[in-house]
Amino acid sequence: MTMKASIRQVDGVAIVDCSGRITLGEGSVILRDTVRDLLSKGSKKIILNLGDVNYIDSSGIGELVSAFTTAKNQGGELKLLNLTKKVHDLLQITKLYTVFDVKDDEAAAVKAFK
Repeated sequence: MTMKASIRQVDGVAIVDCSGRITLGEGSVILRDTVRDLLSKGSKKIILNLGDVNYIDSSGIGELVSAFTTAKNQGGELKLLNLTKKVHDLLQITKLYTVFDVKDDEAAAVKAFK
């Protein structure tokens, strides 16, 4: 099952609802293109809603880090929302949980942007 991403706007924040698997190939490409597209259109506040993502491999993790870095370098911010237990544990193991701003509540995530 490949990854799907749909974008919606809430109070000037772009929320990307991701579902499926973020893996080497199509999944990570969709994620990369979506984030770059948002940034190129001037969207600097991005939330990746990973509530329906059931699997991320190492290249998917790399893509999350890359998206985070790209957003930061362009003066934007990227937050993660609704991590599944599997993805949460993966970020803990890789010590990336401390890098990302992770939220469990969409309203709180939207408010968290300065």
